[in-house]
Amino acid sequence: MRVTSYDTSDLIGGAVGTEDARQTAATAAPEGPTLDLRWIFGLLWPPGAIAPYIASPRAARPSGRPRNNRPEIVCLAPPRRAVGPAPVDIARAGREMRAMPRLRVLQKVADLDALDLRIEPDVDLPRSGDDLLIDVRYAGVNPSDVRATMGVMPQAVFPRTPGREWAGVVLEGPAELIGREVFGAGGDLGITRDGSHASRLVVPRAAAVPRPACLSPAEAGSLGVPFVTATLAYREARLPRPGEVVLIMAVNGKVGQAAAQIAALHGARVFGVVRRDEPFAGPGSVPIRMIDSSSHDVADVVRTETGGHGADLVINTVGSPYFAVANAAMAHGARQVLMSTRERQVPFDIFGFYRGRHSYFGIDTLALDAAASADLLRDLLPSFESGKLRPFAVDAAACFTLERAKDAYRAAAGSARERVVLRI
Repeated sequence: MRVTSYDTSDLIGGAVGTEDARQTAATAAPEGPTLDLRWIFGLLWPPGAIAPYIASPRAARPSGRPRNNRPEIVCLAPPRRAVGPAPVDIARAGREMRAMPRLRVLQKVADLDALDLRIEPDVDLPRSGDDLLIDVRYAGVNPSDVRATMGVMPQAVFPRTPGREWAGVVLEGPAELIGREVFGAGGDLGITRDGSHASRLVVPRAAAVPRPACLSPAEAGSLGVPFVTATLAYREARLPRPGEVVLIMAVNGKVGQAAAQIAALHGARVFGVVRRDEPFAGPGSVPIRMIDSSSHDVADVVRTETGGHGADLVINTVGSPYFAVANAAMAHGARQVLMSTRERQVPFDIFGFYRGRHSYFGIDTLALDAAASADLLRDLLPSFESGKLRPFAVDAAACFTLERAKDAYRAAAGSARERVVLRI
């Protein structure tokens, strides 16, 4: 959904004022005009803010640790990456297929403590057409996965297997794809259809992205949702031009880190906002001006350092906590992208909106199925392969087995600094 302002009273009365009147009449609102952020970005539930993460150095799994009852040897130091995908014993994988586990959630719950994550044996998963059967190796755990398992998303179906992103190996499908290492993500996975927190996953052929040698399986399996979200934000609001000012709210969250990398890749001048005095958690090669919102006026810093201009584009990853701050920092004709919020109702300066000729864009990655998400990921591959984009570091301490899935979900819901990953 998009809301764009012009300096006319007609647009404000028709585009914003009508919705505002309905919301104000229906609920107790703050004094003065308010805007429903969930209406802006198209969500019908009260999601929490995207939790901030800070990546940790990657480490390997202890040597000899069994995986799916199959012993393996893992180097204690990060190995050199192979030129191509590692060989896969497809026959052995097929023999073990029916013994593989999966997570299941059966019903909505009120809170995380009540969440019942059951481990059940995988069943024969039906395929049709060009569907692929994937042997899942790694799958990221996102705050949205936690909310979906609790039933916060109204479209979530029960029972189902959660999980929105993954990396693995093709077990069944077209002959030319058998044994290929692939990865992907999707807004339908783990919400309206069985997802990736399982040993096996069925996805359309178009949803499988070849894993390049520059990405480890753990990295590929944990970058999908944040990078798809950041890419979609720029698709909706237009990529920054060289020299444009991009302001990213909660920049040390995973979506914020991805957004900062993409903005810098396109030559933007990047400002990142955090809640405390801390460095950028993403790659050190990204030029970014960090602003501690607890001790500095964000709008004043941005305007002072841009000669009074302000931010041309705001990527607001958390919604209401930074909405007023972001508005104050926006340049004339600026855009702001919203994708999450804590509070549904927020004060809104209508006069500043239309006089500033601001535009607001709402994105909802749950509306992108696995094939559409894969299209966005494919577009990013050249930048990953060239080293201009970097995946999130995956710490061995933040890799959980399915048996410890509840711990992984707690970490993802509790603002874990590491990238939380399931090792299947």
